[in-house]
Amino acid sequence: MRRVRYSRWNRSAADSPDAESVFEQLNDYMNETGDLQQAMRRLMQRGMKQGENKTAGLDDLMQQLARELRRLYDRYRPQSALDRVEQELRSVVEQERRTLKELRDTKRGIDEKREFLDRLPEKTSEAIEKLASYDFEDEKARADFEALLSKLEQIRELRRLESQLSSMNLEDVDGELLEKLLGDNARQDFEGVARMESLLEEGGYVIDRGDRFELSPRGVRRIGHLALRDIYQKLRRDAMGRHQVRSRGSHELLTEVPIRLRPKDFYVYDSEHSTRAATVLLLDMSWSMSWEGRFAAAKKVALAMETLVRSMHPRDYFGIVGFFTRAVELKPKDLPEATWNMGDPFTNLQDGLHLAAELLDRRPSQNQQMIVITDGQPTAYCRQGRLYCEWPLSFGGISQRAAEETLREAGRVTRRGITINTFMLDDSPVLKGFVDEMTRINRGRAFYTRPDRLGEYLLVDYVARKRKKV
Repeated sequence: MRRVRYSRWNRSAADSPDAESVFEQLNDYMNETGDLQQAMRRLMQRGMKQGENKTAGLDDLMQQLARELRRLYDRYRPQSALDRVEQELRSVVEQERRTLKELRDTKRGIDEKREFLDRLPEKTSEAIEKLASYDFEDEKARADFEALLSKLEQIRELRRLESQLSSMNLEDVDGELLEKLLGDNARQDFEGVARMESLLEEGGYVIDRGDRFELSPRGVRRIGHLALRDIYQKLRRDAMGRHQVRSRGSHELLTEVPIRLRPKDFYVYDSEHSTRAATVLLLDMSWSMSWEGRFAAAKKVALAMETLVRSMHPRDYFGIVGFFTRAVELKPKDLPEATWNMGDPFTNLQDGLHLAAELLDRRPSQNQQMIVITDGQPTAYCRQGRLYCEWPLSFGGISQRAAEETLREAGRVTRRGITINTFMLDDSPVLKGFVDEMTRINRGRAFYTRPDRLGEYLLVDYVARKRKKV
């Protein structure tokens, strides 16, 4: 069920971020964490920065609370807060006792009140609770006790608000209490946090399932577009060098025209020969991909590739296989939250090639290719239905049997007419030898690059080989 939150209008709302900018910030946090739930928590905690403007997060409110608590506790110096409360309570009781002693012979019920004071619990908090219903005879003692209660109640309210904010459940936060303790600006900051969550839901980017958030199909598509945009922003205008394609496909016409059409909006483009292709991207999800931002870069490229193919070449097939100790097919909706697998840390490229070949068998095409993004040599393989895992004999060494089985699988893929292009994030000599051998067997290509350049290498190569101007 969608929740809509209403709040008082204020002038700062005019400068509030829109749904797209909030989602872009959420996407940045997802790139850091690889998890939507963690990204949502960071958005709520840290807020967002948009140019010179900053939308406060819950952490900012928690810092204000901490400063207010320190200010209250500073009043109790030089003793600790608890000792100070105990001392003030003792002073109140002694003041009341003196007054009761003076009134003993002139007013009824004094002895009962003395007995009540004598029976007060030793524990300070319990004694204060009992005295809250006591009718003081001494006016100064009454005033001092009420002042003490006021201090304690303010601390309790601050602690209660701290607990509410720490829970990260915005529905539990008492906005009126927040405004009472920290002021109207803090209330507006909190409403800004709530507004960010509402904008994501109302914009159709995330779905609130009560106990968790999910990306909507629109959110998944938007993440792909953002990944593609980020990569293309790094490219120079002349970086799209054109390479020869091996074969030509159907004749297609580009129709890059604005939605609102006027006569002067029409342009005539040269026709292009386009190669229709079936591609599977193999994404290494082994433990070592967590180093140096490798997996984040690889996932961004996978998202961008999926978006590129879907938007510019919708007739092409583009599949994704993730491989770690085993290989799995990844759907576009699963990709934004995919992450490296610590529980299954081995690298089973052989199983990845096998599964990718099965996916390509279901999408017949004269142009079939696999794109492998990895940082390490194989350390797992399957034989006769059984899984085998083995660490290299030495650091930087090779897992001999895993490498041999993977090269055999590469040979089977080659006999099916499938090209393997490998993008490596490590160029150690042992790894390079393995990749060179796989490339020799398949007659594909190998690229050695860094995580921050992976997108430029892969997308430029894909687009250049996809289209040839005639």
